Amino acid sequence: MELDLKKISNPIEKELDEFKVHFRNSIRSKVALVDLISKYILRQKGKKIRPILVLLSAKLCGDISPRTYTAATLVEMLHTATLIHDDVVDDAKSRRGLASINAVWKNKIAVLMGDFMLSRGLLLALENDECGFLKITSRAVKRMSEGELLQIQKNRKFDVNEETYFRIISDKTASLINACCELGAASSSKDKNEIDMMSKFGENLGIAFQLRDDLLDYVGKKKIMGKSSGSDLKEKKFTLPLIHSLNNSTKKEAKEIISLVKNGSYSKSRSIVLDFIKDYNGIEYTINKTAEYCSAAKNNLSNFNSSETKETMLKFVDFISERVN
Repeated sequence: MELDLKKISNPIEKELDEFKVHFRNSIRSKVALVDLISKYILRQKGKKIRPILVLLSAKLCGDISPRTYTAATLVEMLHTATLIHDDVVDDAKSRRGLASINAVWKNKIAVLMGDFMLSRGLLLALENDECGFLKITSRAVKRMSEGELLQIQKNRKFDVNEETYFRIISDKTASLINACCELGAASSSKDKNEIDMMSKFGENLGIAFQLRDDLLDYVGKKKIMGKSSGSDLKEKKFTLPLIHSLNNSTKKEAKEIISLVKNGSYSKSRSIVLDFIKDYNGIEYTINKTAEYCSAAKNNLSNFNSSETKETMLKFVDFISERVN
């Protein structure tokens, strides 16, 4: 039976509602256009995975406090800013079932709105004297930017190997999930070992998250980011199912597939590439790698005392590994 994120997050339902109030209040503006777009953003119903992780991490290490809500709001602002900017870069027309901000208000306004969300998040940390939070999130933003740029650089040359791929997804995706868990722990505990363990948990969970996302791009109906399946191939992105298959095929086959991805039409290349990946166990290999990182994430929780929150986090790991959209 498919795991339901809403049911998994039931133990923090009240706290999640409280977070939503904090987030809504924090993005208000006296500039009418900014306020209008902020309200539009609130209509985009995301899964709130990152705030949930902040709240759960805080509860696992202590008690959820006003500092936790600051951390969760900061992370969601940062994440929202990156999504807005990504949609501009990708010329995306929709986000979470609604027209994207750049589709409604054009690119210039979308970029400025992303800048507003980012700067508002940074100010929120400073207004609450949370310089430690600022350091954690700034480190995540740096890694996210480097990961994206490295992916662009490597994809242009069509030379992404497995080691580089894991470096890319670690920086591009796991960095922010790492930051969520570290921020949550830091908001409720001063125990450096606990905070470090939650940071490692977030890193492993984040890598598993992206592995599953990349797998769903080949076998799923929709990606969790709201994009159609097959978008990675369409954008000529090399992800683990394809990388593994290229590494295990003959040089001649690999050269033909790379040429097809590089120069072929998407409608023609998709079925051929998918058959190639199946022939060389790219799907199975990615599933196994996802399981490895999920297992490592669960291991990171082993020293925490048994509790409802710990059980919830273990279920959260299973959700990441089994989700189908």
